[in-house]
Amino acid sequence: MTGFLTEDDLAKLQPADEAMFPSPIPTQVIASDEFWPMPQNDRQKRVEARIKAMADEIAPKQGMTRRRYLQTAAGMAAAFLAMNEEYGPLYGVSKAEAQTPGAAEARAATLSDQFIMDVHTHFLRPDTRLMTFVEARRNVGRAGWNPQIRVEEQTIQSLMEANWFKEMFLDSDTKVALISGAPSEDERDWFLTNDMKFDARKRVNDAAGTRRVLSHGIFTPGQPGWMEEVERCITELNVDSFKGYTVGDNTNKHLAQHPWRMDDERLMYPFYERILRAGKGIVCVHKGLYPQQVTQRFPHLLPFAGVDDVGKAAKDWPDIKFVIYHSAYRWTGGGGAGTGVEQFARTGRVDWTTDLAEIPSKFGVTNVYGDLGQIFAQTTVIEPGLCAALMGTLIRGLGADHVVWGTDAVWTGSPQWQIEALRRLEIPEAMQRQHGFAPLGDADGPVKRMIFGETSARMYNYQRRADLRHDNVSKAKADYAAHGEGRSNLAYGYVIRNPGLETIVS
Repeated sequence: MTGFLTEDDLAKLQPADEAMFPSPIPTQVIASDEFWPMPQNDRQKRVEARIKAMADEIAPKQGMTRRRYLQTAAGMAAAFLAMNEEYGPLYGVSKAEAQTPGAAEARAATLSDQFIMDVHTHFLRPDTRLMTFVEARRNVGRAGWNPQIRVEEQTIQSLMEANWFKEMFLDSDTKVALISGAPSEDERDWFLTNDMKFDARKRVNDAAGTRRVLSHGIFTPGQPGWMEEVERCITELNVDSFKGYTVGDNTNKHLAQHPWRMDDERLMYPFYERILRAGKGIVCVHKGLYPQQVTQRFPHLLPFAGVDDVGKAAKDWPDIKFVIYHSAYRWTGGGGAGTGVEQFARTGRVDWTTDLAEIPSKFGVTNVYGDLGQIFAQTTVIEPGLCAALMGTLIRGLGADHVVWGTDAVWTGSPQWQIEALRRLEIPEAMQRQHGFAPLGDADGPVKRMIFGETSARMYNYQRRADLRHDNVSKAKADYAAHGEGRSNLAYGYVIRNPGLETIVS
């Protein structure tokens, strides 16, 4: 077994795609093998019940099954109505979108060409040993876009990249995706090798005829030969940017031997100098996702998980764009997810996202960015009000043009629900006044356009967007819309088998 969860832990869990109601918006937190899930709370149960009730009422009137209705734009609208009923009017949605045939689809059509560049996506290698993902992804169904894989139901070994493609490009409005990864001290447990990411980027882009996919070069400071691999990523793989994990091995934390700090002048500064000379001045760094349960098991890695090393590095290297993944949000999953809600209510701050947002003013820098990742995916499900607060915090501190769209898909299924959540989300006026937050504005307004793709397009020098409208991916999407099975609404990971079993054994 690899990863944070043990075999005993897994005995208390169920694969999310088997256990969860396939809601357009997840109604409880799904964990990977990195953290323990939290049980579905009463508010999430009420949201789920309300979604089911609306679907049961509306679907027959539109000649659909409940399942089919929830795959539509109207079903997605119904889910946001249910969220508003429980959490207050955070999402811009009308009853007409859920009830009137064609209303939600018409709105969706007006936004379908919106440029969305997801700089944080994943899939796994065919020979993965990460069995939590393998077991959870079995029997995910037919991809529907490639005739060669319509013949028989696929296993994860054959569907990983194909299903990622389906969920990113066919089931969502994503236009460009960056393939990321995670390293390990054990080479067998890298999500994808750098060569695998390079090959996937080439495969999709060659087939599309456009630049649909970008890829990270994963760097591992301190590991033997790491700078030689950086050199190879520059000269042979021509990576689009670099990504690293300051805790070293995030997948197998018990094996981590090479944690590092961004401001380590001896170790890191030669790396920064080399990538700048190569014109590769984007460094993405995984931070956060370190709740109390993880801290208790791996306290020696805690000093490397926060953001106290970001400011000096950014100040010393102003020509490098430092993108902090998950915006350093700490309180993920069970054993801490509720802490973020309580912490903001009590202090107006949240570890370590508020600290990240304050770096530009404290250090006088303009080269620090926040990726959304799990900070958006999880808080939307746990407490949408906290999601709004964190968006306000990041924009107030970093600037709307320094917050970038990343979904961490495919762990949470197709990212369309996250796209719709940001399109519809607004920070309540009372919260704006109390904390000095600016409004997020319209779905296609300037703030959300910057977050969804404008900033990343500038960062990655992404041009020729018009070509995407007529490439082979667009043609595949049109064919899929006409003949495919539709969005699955599946999420891939684990949920608690019995709500009483929510305390992990150390």
